[in-house]
Amino acid sequence: MPALVLLHAFPLDRSMWERELRSLADVANPVIAPSFPGFGRSDLPSRQPTVDDYADAVIGAMDAAGVDRAAIAGLSMGGYVAFALWRQHRKRIERLALIDTKAEADTPEAAQNRHRLATTIREHGVEALLKTPPKWLRDDSPHWPALKELIRKQNKEAVAQASIAMAGRADSTKDLATIDVPTAVIVGEVDAITPLANAKTIHEGIKASTLAVIPDAGHIANIEAPEAFEKAIRDWLRRPS
Repeated sequence: MPALVLLHAFPLDRSMWERELRSLADVANPVIAPSFPGFGRSDLPSRQPTVDDYADAVIGAMDAAGVDRAAIAGLSMGGYVAFALWRQHRKRIERLALIDTKAEADTPEAAQNRHRLATTIREHGVEALLKTPPKWLRDDSPHWPALKELIRKQNKEAVAQASIAMAGRADSTKDLATIDVPTAVIVGEVDAITPLANAKTIHEGIKASTLAVIPDAGHIANIEAPEAFEKAIRDWLRRPS
């Protein structure tokens, strides 16, 4: 039974995986969900972190749990960190799940927008994110109140730092052909942030990958369609190495 590491989305923390930490315990042991530096109860970095720094923090969490190799599942920003883990620590990765994410780096315009967002958050707090929130969920999703409450709990500086870290992340498209572990590419059917086209780019670039589309789910598929999401994860974990 493999160890499983779940990597959270922006601007959330490990608690987005609260259900999976329990429900996937019969197919993975242990199931670990670290919060990236500054999120949740983790310490705020004293300097601006990079996505590579977040990857190193994940390795620290694995070491603390006594886990040498693991199945790594990253959603959205967690997917960016999963790509960084592959570049820096691939010997620690048994298999990969890339969920509601993309391989491409930000365009200059998108990176500039992330820097502007960081400035706004530092000036006005995370509540600024919620006035006109990105399409993390379907417009009619009943999960918006709980998601907003989780976002409100985050440290504004950690959220600002993460926005800047994502703006500076490396392009991962060149890494796709090097990924040779069992890989699941999972995407919400109505994901408006990293839609199916992004998932297909990843799937087509990784020979060892499967593609699962989660019906009626937006950008944070595990929250909107937990049963279908967990089936996709179980299928991935049970695939032969």
